[in-house]
Amino acid sequence: ETLQRIVSTLASKNDEIHNFIDMLNHTIKNVQVNSSNAISELDEEFDGLYSILDEMKGNMASTIQQEETRKIQALKDQVSQCSNALESSEELLELAAQSLDIKDPVEFLKVENTEQIVTMASAFCISLKPKVSDNMTHLMVDFTLERRMLQAVKFLPVPKAPEIDTAACLVADNCVTVSWRMPEEDSRVDHFSLEYRKTNFDGLPRVKDEQHWEVIDYIKATEYTLSGLKFDTKYMNLRVRACNKAVAGEYSSPVTLETKAFVFSLDSTSSHLNLKVEDTYVEWDPTGGKGQEKIKGKENKSGSGTQSPKRTSISTRSLVRGSRDHFTGESYTVLGDTAIESGQHYWEVRAQKDCKSYSVGVAYRNLGKFDQLGKTNSSWCIHINNWLQTTLSAKHNNKTKTLDMPVPDRIGVYCDFDGGQLTFYNANSKELLHTFRTKFTQPLLPGFMIWCGGLTVSTGLQVPNAVKMLQKSENGLSSSTSSLNNVA
Repeated sequence: ETLQRIVSTLASKNDEIHNFIDMLNHTIKNVQVNSSNAISELDEEFDGLYSILDEMKGNMASTIQQEETRKIQALKDQVSQCSNALESSEELLELAAQSLDIKDPVEFLKVENTEQIVTMASAFCISLKPKVSDNMTHLMVDFTLERRMLQAVKFLPVPKAPEIDTAACLVADNCVTVSWRMPEEDSRVDHFSLEYRKTNFDGLPRVKDEQHWEVIDYIKATEYTLSGLKFDTKYMNLRVRACNKAVAGEYSSPVTLETKAFVFSLDSTSSHLNLKVEDTYVEWDPTGGKGQEKIKGKENKSGSGTQSPKRTSISTRSLVRGSRDHFTGESYTVLGDTAIESGQHYWEVRAQKDCKSYSVGVAYRNLGKFDQLGKTNSSWCIHINNWLQTTLSAKHNNKTKTLDMPVPDRIGVYCDFDGGQLTFYNANSKELLHTFRTKFTQPLLPGFMIWCGGLTVSTGLQVPNAVKMLQKSENGLSSSTSSLNNVA
């Protein structure tokens, strides 16, 4: 048995060696192919360089020839001018000689203007200096510098790792702007490659339980903005590397940026049975609550006889349940599954166009299963009614304040738990809709009520910069609160 095990092990090892030899032979072929490809690419590069040199040589030779033609033409024109002047001078000399041969003074005086004609001879105007020189040294070249550059041509070096400038990185409005720089100037860098991944660890990236890297390639600048993100983790790892035409360098040291945002899903385990809940979407389902009749019947038998669900006692509604009962009756409600216990948070809600009635707000955990948002002292909301005419109102503790403004397509909810503030915005324009001010004494859950239609909730959002600015200006105005805001 021992020998069989040894033989089996040796046979397995032999198979591994055979496979390794095959891999080595395959690698040898790949080296040959890649070497041939590299030589082909080298030939192409040098052929391109030769082509550029040939083109430059042709252009320079053409310039010399044009200069030669220009100078020769100028000298020929000067030769022609001198020849014409000589011909004219010879005629004038002959005329002057004939005049000088006249011996009779009377006859000599009859010759008109001979002196003046000779004086105006064109030969007197001829410059005896060439218009152009025969020197062509101004068209000489000196390739000393270029020769040194060509002699310094080597294979492309591997780019060094960039350095991420954490001080210049910015996380705001669900965007991450990453900025980096090269440790030294490198003109051969063609582009950069940025990688990022979400994480819940605030330190260096970990191999275990980490998401895979997302890649943004061919970035030409030394800055990039990641937009349209959902911040469903606490942090984000980022790293970048430089690439030239041939090779990519090492990655920069990764940095971790905090992506503070509030993430929650809708709690289907306690939602009204007439609501169809999927993660961050809730839809009215009129057929979903048929099973409630038996439940209601059991509750009425064990209760006080003919008591209506709408008249359920306060003590029943205020029970704090470890695992909640489903909302029932006319409380078509679903809550978020994550509580707010501190800090500032923001989320948005978009309603379908066919929604007849819906509410958006927050509530304590003790909201009763028959309670409606805004009709108890443990819930705050704004309510939109599209049944007969569109109305927008703020509700808390069964008090209502009508808001005279258009209903936005998306509603932004800002909750400052520690500051005791719940504010609703037009999510598109960031226009203020309403603010509740109170002291929250228990953890808050996002709450939603809907009748006919559907709601989509956007979570993982940071508090927008526009909202932060509005909060600063609003906090400076103490006279803007209403009677509803002061209700604890």
